Amino acid sequence: MSPTPLRFFFDYVSPYAYLAWTQLPALAERHGRALEVVPVLFAGVLNALGTMGPAEVPAKRFYIYKHTHRLAHDLGVPFAFPSAHPFNPLFALRVTAAVREADARKRLVSALFSAAWAGGGGLVEPERVGACVSSVGLEAQALLAAAGTPDVKEQVRRNTEELLALGGFGVPTVLVGEELFFGVDSLGHLERFLRGEDPLSPEERERLRTLPMAASRL
Repeated sequence: MSPTPLRFFFDYVSPYAYLAWTQLPALAERHGRALEVVPVLFAGVLNALGTMGPAEVPAKRFYIYKHTHRLAHDLGVPFAFPSAHPFNPLFALRVTAAVREADARKRLVSALFSAAWAGGGGLVEPERVGACVSSVGLEAQALLAAAGTPDVKEQVRRNTEELLALGGFGVPTVLVGEELFFGVDSLGHLERFLRGEDPLSPEERERLRTLPMAASRL
């Protein structure tokens, strides 16, 4: 039986998702795991949970912009902020969902993340998305048209609902089996988990899952 794949739930709007993506293919290869990419709409997750995104909190927005620059430097990966942020990633997500072949989809994810976060000119305009599609050897006209079909639109919505049903609350999230790892800073924890070295015992995990609350602001 093949090992459980790593499922990467992401949205191009997140610089943290981009940084995680720069590391995940190699991580998956080190552990002999397939890597599946699952485009979700982060705004849909926030709406469902009634929460705000990091860039929607004025005091946090500038900090995360500095933080992601520093993380990119530590990781040694290219990084350049787009001309405006947040931006609308929905069309790019739908185009990604329209690609059915797994390796081709991963190539497109890399191209679109680079367009958004590595000085590639952005991905808001359809022509920029189309250029990314063509750059990885896919048929731009057909995929851009497919992005507007009900089936593809529904796929992104279903992906987003799946993340919520799994207990996800943001991006990037990696699912392995029934365990979620959130954020680029959790990739080291993911590796320990894959090596069978998770410091969290099943008993303690269950205790934390059902830990009662002694106070609430609500």
